[in-house]
Amino acid sequence: MINSMTGFGRGSASSDGRSITIELKSVNHKYLDLNFRLPRSLNYLEETLRTAISAKLSRGHLDINLSYMNTREDAKSITLDSSLIAQYIEAGNSVAQQFNVENDLTVTTLLRFPDVVNIADSQDDEEEVKKLALSAVSQALSELAAMRVREGNNIYEDIIGKLKYLELLHKQMQERAPMVVAQYSQRLHERISAWLNEVDIDKARIATEIALFADRVSIDEELVRIKSHLNEFNAMLNSTLPVGRSMDFLTQELTREFNTIGSKANDSELAKMVITAKAEVEKIREQVQNIE
Repeated sequence: MINSMTGFGRGSASSDGRSITIELKSVNHKYLDLNFRLPRSLNYLEETLRTAISAKLSRGHLDINLSYMNTREDAKSITLDSSLIAQYIEAGNSVAQQFNVENDLTVTTLLRFPDVVNIADSQDDEEEVKKLALSAVSQALSELAAMRVREGNNIYEDIIGKLKYLELLHKQMQERAPMVVAQYSQRLHERISAWLNEVDIDKARIATEIALFADRVSIDEELVRIKSHLNEFNAMLNSTLPVGRSMDFLTQELTREFNTIGSKANDSELAKMVITAKAEVEKIREQVQNIE
């Protein structure tokens, strides 16, 4: 069955005070296009996630959002700028002596001064974080895949209905095509009889003219190719492989064949069928843009 390129999935994993949540949002795209939004400290995860996602998906624009929490006791480290603290104390003593005021510097006051305290993330265990990320992205990919399957089923049902309609139009064109030549033959005989009245008609000449007309308006080859394309389309709908780009190519080929019939057909009924068929193919093409 076909898969849509539209979907959403979320996955979470946690262990030993670490927690990762990954959200995946995909829309249609000609190729696989991955857009990562990671905390700067976790940029090293991008290649790992890219490999995991590429193994499961072949097409679509994908936004990957990752959030990370580390509540371990060793998650943060505090360092003091002792030299700067000494300068603050010296400056405080100097002011107190010079202006004869009380030096009320306290530890709390000193710690509030700019650049005295530096709080930083401790060096994390990258391998443990990678394991959590892979677990979270696996869950997210499963959810995303399930949604893309559901969307794909809806697209499948819609395209199947339109293909059946195209097959009906194809059958009607096959039935109509011989009538075009027959009606032309009848009109030609009527016109020549009206022009020449009682003069003998060169039947061989008329037969040649009708044969030339029949060859010029023949749409047999186009109808054969259209039937082949429709069969191929039906086969692709039941394929387990990504077929979106191949289907897109087939819609272009179907449009080209119907255009050729439209330019050849010297018949208003066939022209109406062609217009209807092209409209259906365009609707299929729009749906195909969302197929992986």
